[in-house]
Amino acid sequence: MNNNIYGYIRVSTVAQHDDRQWVAMEKFGIPRERIFADRQSGKDFNRPAYHKLITQLDQGDTLVIKSLDRLGRNYDEMIKQLDIITRQKEVALVVLDLPLLDTRNRYGNDLTGKLISNLVIQLFSYVAQTEREMNIKRTSEGIAAAKARGVRFGRKALVRPPEFDDVRQQWKDGVISEREAAKMLGVSRPTFHKWAYARNHK
Repeated sequence: MNNNIYGYIRVSTVAQHDDRQWVAMEKFGIPRERIFADRQSGKDFNRPAYHKLITQLDQGDTLVIKSLDRLGRNYDEMIKQLDIITRQKEVALVVLDLPLLDTRNRYGNDLTGKLISNLVIQLFSYVAQTEREMNIKRTSEGIAAAKARGVRFGRKALVRPPEFDDVRQQWKDGVISEREAAKMLGVSRPTFHKWAYARNHK
């Protein structure tokens, strides 16, 4: 049985910073060589650092994370992974932002402690998943509301320049190639092709 302490850090994108998580881990006293970090979405657990961490964990170890959503955001997958960590591997879990979720404490009775820990883990996993779904819903509703106000998303549609008809006729007559026609109009070849074959120009 080991008594090693490991830390896990995750940020969703390269643009996000994980400084706060590193500081929290080091403050907890975890050696840097036992801190595993991923820069990947939390939608699933296909992450290199996480898989390396799981192979390192052994009975009696402790895993520390800053918040539950750093572990993941999918409720079902979270429950599965937490079961592997806490029950199968018998590794204690510490969530720094949720002092209640510290499975090092068994509340006197080991069986009761495990039951309470499992209930708390399932509860907060559900909360993490629900929050993710709410954020997606809020984003969708915000986009829908903006569209209703007339806000347009995506790239602005290109407008055919006045000289398009003349250039198209030259292309149609075989005087210039499609690529040359596109260059003359200052657009890409696929754009000219789309314009040239539009119904109103057949």
